[in-house]
Amino acid sequence: MNRSARAAGPTGARLSRLWDGSRLAASLSVYHRLHAHPELSGQEHRTAEFVEARLADLGIETFRCGGTGVVGLLRNGEGPVVAYRADLDGLPIREESGVPYASTDQGRLPDGSVSGVMHACGHDLHMTVALAAAGVLAENRAAWAGTVVWIFQPAEETAAGAAAMVEDGLWEKAPRPEAVLAQHVTSLPSDQVRIGVGNVMNLGDSWRVRLRGRGAHGARPHESIDPIVLGAHLVTRLQTVVSRQVEPGSPAVLTVGTFHAGTKENIIPDEATLSLNIRTPDARTRETVLSAVQRMIAAEATASGAPTPRIEEISRFPRCFNAPAQTGEVAAALDAVFGSDNVARDLRATGSEDVGWLADAIGVPLVFWMFGAYRPGREPGDMPSNHTPHFAPDPGYAIPAGVRAALAALGTRLDVPS
Repeated sequence: MNRSARAAGPTGARLSRLWDGSRLAASLSVYHRLHAHPELSGQEHRTAEFVEARLADLGIETFRCGGTGVVGLLRNGEGPVVAYRADLDGLPIREESGVPYASTDQGRLPDGSVSGVMHACGHDLHMTVALAAAGVLAENRAAWAGTVVWIFQPAEETAAGAAAMVEDGLWEKAPRPEAVLAQHVTSLPSDQVRIGVGNVMNLGDSWRVRLRGRGAHGARPHESIDPIVLGAHLVTRLQTVVSRQVEPGSPAVLTVGTFHAGTKENIIPDEATLSLNIRTPDARTRETVLSAVQRMIAAEATASGAPTPRIEEISRFPRCFNAPAQTGEVAAALDAVFGSDNVARDLRATGSEDVGWLADAIGVPLVFWMFGAYRPGREPGDMPSNHTPHFAPDPGYAIPAGVRAALAALGTRLDVPS
């Protein structure tokens, strides 16, 4: 089939019409189960087994990749190959959403501590949508031709999962796609979609900074090198990186997420530990900000007479770059499904994503977009955002929206008869 015909918006959107309400009850059951039993990054063992079983029920062959990653191959004759990514992991957050299927599960963090676990970023919806879309295509093979590589990726929250799958030979084991597609639920009404061209998410860097001082009695501070005072000055100083060293209007963000030191009020400790989360829009700004942060860490230690701090990288997120031509095709298909007034072309988020590894590793285009989690008509203040204990999508609205969007995007790459 001619590529231009396949890429036309209404043609690309044709697959979305295969979704109907008869499948919603089964998808809600899947969603409730996934939401109630989240697992932390790299520990998605039960989740992977559940996904494998659902894909097997659809007659889709699977293989493991990158530890707890699952790949499904839905082959349907000759035609294009396209990859679609969903993610598996939950977050170390104790759920306070109040929904009847809320998670009460716990997980163990890398430091050995135990935390509540919650699907506070919507990865349970991503899996549910991908499984539902796979079911639609598996049951309607006459409506399309080609191959879909369904990627159920672990450890998105730690920026480790996509790279692990690539390193484990994903693209040697699966057919090479002509594009990678992915979507993310967010705090919008379910009839709205956001998409954009270029860098649509920020690059992300997380560091753990160990400040070393010299302990002393709280009554004899002159004998110490106080790492808490050092850290307090550093936290304040770091706030000037974005405000004074980054061009105004650039969506750079620097957050000090944790500050741990000491055991008792009358003991000046030997060490303090900070964790930093840094988001930058492009490689040039990333270099500017990271260099400034390193310089300030070293300078504050020198000013305090302290040893050189130790910096440990926690995670590093790649670019999430939407290819212009393919993004335009997907946007046109989404227009046909949701209406052009409901498809914003302004996606430029300060959050980060690791899905870019999957496409950049083999030099193929990526298209990434966001769809709404909530029932249309809810007030903006009544739509809790991702990464909060109150995040509670309306699955009866979000699932159909996500499935229709996924099928529309897939329809721009697969052979879909006129």
